[in-house]
Amino acid sequence: MSSVKITPKKRSYGETLRYALYVIFHPFDGFWDLVHEKRGSLAAAHTFLFLFLLTRVLKLMYTNFQFISAPLQYINIYEQCGSLLFPFLVLCVANWALSTLFDGKGHLRDIYMAMCYALVPYILIQLPLIFISHIISFDEASYYTVLMSFSLVWCLFLAFVGLMEVHDYGPGKTIIFLFATVFGALVILFLILVFFSLLSDAVGYFVSLYREVLFRLY
Repeated sequence: MSSVKITPKKRSYGETLRYALYVIFHPFDGFWDLVHEKRGSLAAAHTFLFLFLLTRVLKLMYTNFQFISAPLQYINIYEQCGSLLFPFLVLCVANWALSTLFDGKGHLRDIYMAMCYALVPYILIQLPLIFISHIISFDEASYYTVLMSFSLVWCLFLAFVGLMEVHDYGPGKTIIFLFATVFGALVILFLILVFFSLLSDAVGYFVSLYREVLFRLY
C-alpha cells in the first residue's frame, strides 16, 4: 500500500501575519506549527523585521525627551537600522552554521522566520509607548520602563522557545547552543572586520603604487 504525503496548506500573506498573535501567546505550539505546518511565511517575517526597524527609528525620533536621550541632529537612520539589522542577520547565520555541530534540525529559513516572529511583542508594545510617552508625566516613568523591559524580555523568551522548537532541542541544550551562537556571531564579525581591514590596506597600497608610478612618469 503506497503512502500518501500530505502537503501543508499554503497560507495567504494575511493569515501568516495574523498567526503571529497566536505564536506570541502560545509559543511552544506556535513555533512548531510555524515551521512544520508552514503557518508562517518569509513575506510576513520580512514585514515584522521591517516594522521592528521602523519602530526603533520612530522611538528614537518621537519619544518624549523625558524618557530618551537621543539628539535628533545626531541620529542617522541608516546607521541605526544597520546596527540592528546586521547583527540580527549574523546571529541567524551563526545559529544555522553551528546547528550541524549540535544536531539541529532547523534550516536558515526556519531560523530567520522564528527570530522575526519573536520580534512582534517589541512592535506591539514599543510602538504605542511612543504615544504614551507624551501623555504621562516623568513621575510615572516606572510604568514606561516596566513595559519597555517587558517587551524585551518577551522577545528574548520567544526567540529562546522558537529556536528550541526549530531545532527540536531541550531547554538545557538550547541554552548551551545560544551561548555558542553568540560566540560564533562574534567570530564572524571579527573575520568580517579583518577582511575589510585587509581589503582597505590592499586598496590603499595599490592606490599609492599607482600615484607613485604617475609621479615618476610625469
